[in-house]
Amino acid sequence: MEADLSFWGLFVRAGFVVKLVMLALLIASVWVWAIVIDKVIRLRRLNKAADSFEDLFWSGRGFDELHQDLGGRASDPMTALFIAAMHEWAKSARQVATGQDGLRVALQERLERIMHVTLTREMDRVERNMTFLASTGSTAPFVGLFGTVWGIMTAFQDIALSNNTSLAVVAPGMAEALFATALGLVAAVPAVIAYNKLSTDFARYQARLEGFADEFGAIISRKLADDPTGR
Repeated sequence: MEADLSFWGLFVRAGFVVKLVMLALLIASVWVWAIVIDKVIRLRRLNKAADSFEDLFWSGRGFDELHQDLGGRASDPMTALFIAAMHEWAKSARQVATGQDGLRVALQERLERIMHVTLTREMDRVERNMTFLASTGSTAPFVGLFGTVWGIMTAFQDIALSNNTSLAVVAPGMAEALFATALGLVAAVPAVIAYNKLSTDFARYQARLEGFADEFGAIISRKLADDPTGR
């Protein structure tokens, strides 16, 4: 009877350990693509939201009016930076109305610190599950290799028991074993490529947020110098 060397046939013929390896790699591969699709869509939405907020921010409207219109709800990280800074500003502006330079400097430092903390927290949320891509890219080939080694060991045992070294006997066992390595590469290669691309895109987005935070901080510094309340 001719051996079934299709993907399904190789999976069905594989031993228990090799099947576990194959299933783990298949699940990892599906999860990798789910993360990649989610991150690509989310990054596009974040950039569009940042574009919309920057249009509002530079439209000439007052900060208090813009903050009130937003209602304290942050739909994206850039808006979250603005709202976090404005909350602290609203709580501390009265304290600097006395005109003391030390209080103004302290407020400026608190605003910068709050924006930095908010930026870090928001980027942690945006980059969630990125470690899975990195882990899959680095470990999946070795997991597949483990399945291959285990499968070859089993194949050699079967050959020894059958006392037959013909290609018809050897080929199915070798194919099953190598299939595990192939699945490891199928999971690892997209994970590595996606991780490198997404890491670059997220770094660019983070730089955009940092640029906004620096610009907003500079505007606040000038306003505090002109008006103690920053209004």
